[in-house]
Amino acid sequence: MTREPPGFIRYAAFWRGWFSIYCATLRTDLVTVGVWNMATVAQEEYEPSEDESFMNDRMRGYFRQRLLEWRAVLVRESDQTLQNLQAGGLKEPDLADRASVEADRALELRTRDRERKLISKIDAALLRIEDGSYGFCDETGEPIGLKRLIARPIATMTLEAQERHELMERTHRDS
Repeated sequence: MTREPPGFIRYAAFWRGWFSIYCATLRTDLVTVGVWNMATVAQEEYEPSEDESFMNDRMRGYFRQRLLEWRAVLVRESDQTLQNLQAGGLKEPDLADRASVEADRALELRTRDRERKLISKIDAALLRIEDGSYGFCDETGEPIGLKRLIARPIATMTLEAQERHELMERTHRDS
């Protein structure tokens, strides 16, 4: 007698399956864009660890590849948005439908503007990788934690320095 797994496990299995399909699609898109290559496959098995020397060549290559892939996806999505905006005009006769379409476009443009700013941060991170300053705090010069860099590859400050910076921003904004 087999029992059906609880709802949460079914839900998690569904999302795990969906995520693997998404990753396969992402890789296909990256091959199309020309970013996914054998270097990426070699980097795929590599996971930076605290045991190795900080920002060695392999670690820099790992972060460079992650940043390039992220940038390629953002550029592709931006190009797709531009094509959609050029192709679609306002053809809705109903005012409510037209307002809805305009609101959707405004949201899409805001999202793309945020992604444009993110692309410039990615470019800055790639330049820091090239000049050797990537992974080190802009304020203190200390190494940024590896977990932080993996979570946010464009980070420029250690967690403590970032918290101080945000506290100063709040203090000056409130006064």
